Amino acid sequence: MYSKNDVAKVIDHAVLKPTATDNDIRSNAKMCIERSVGDLCVRPTDVKLAVEQLADSATTVAMVVGFPHGSNRSEVKALEAKLAIEDGADELDMVMNIGKFLSGDHEFVQQDIEAVVAVAEPHNIIVKVILEVCYLTPEQIEDACLIAQAAGAGFVKTSTGFGTGGATPEAIKIMVKTVGDSMEVKASGGIRSWQDAINYLEQGATRLGVGSTEAVLDGAEKIITNDELQDTDY
Repeated sequence: MYSKNDVAKVIDHAVLKPTATDNDIRSNAKMCIERSVGDLCVRPTDVKLAVEQLADSATTVAMVVGFPHGSNRSEVKALEAKLAIEDGADELDMVMNIGKFLSGDHEFVQQDIEAVVAVAEPHNIIVKVILEVCYLTPEQIEDACLIAQAAGAGFVKTSTGFGTGGATPEAIKIMVKTVGDSMEVKASGGIRSWQDAINYLEQGATRLGVGSTEAVLDGAEKIITNDELQDTDY
């Protein structure tokens, strides 16, 4: 059974909407500290502020690379990674080049991921590869996982949250089965309730990408309250 604190620690709280302001970064960082959230995931220009706001806390900072479409040149992704690390980022969530993958150019996709891993690895920075599973068949999800594994990434992640869909139980099942013995799996996109979070963790996901973190964590109290009420009926 997962406690609220257990779940909070594996949440990557996302503040990635184009309209997010500096004050949004500040308020969300404050929330992450107050609720012991594991990580705050932000846009490239927000890293410095997020790091400043989270100083002396247990919450780490992740930055998105090649977001949200993954079609930036590899050199640009590598530069984004380098600058993020210089700004204090602890983790990188990079978008796989979806168009090249769907074109069948798997060598390009692997080298694209390797370019970011090469920048991150000397600094012990975690690289998570966003597959955007809403555009992929089950077989393609498996192939994409294996490419990310071969490229040396630490995680595979379902979604940006900006595609046509987010995490699904079917995608997580494939990802865990394919690379779960050597990589970690992040379910992201569409996780809006406590039960959604628990279901993905029970499937084997080790991180959760969540935008509505407060609602998810507050959902634990509702379930506990309901259980207590049910107990009094027996």
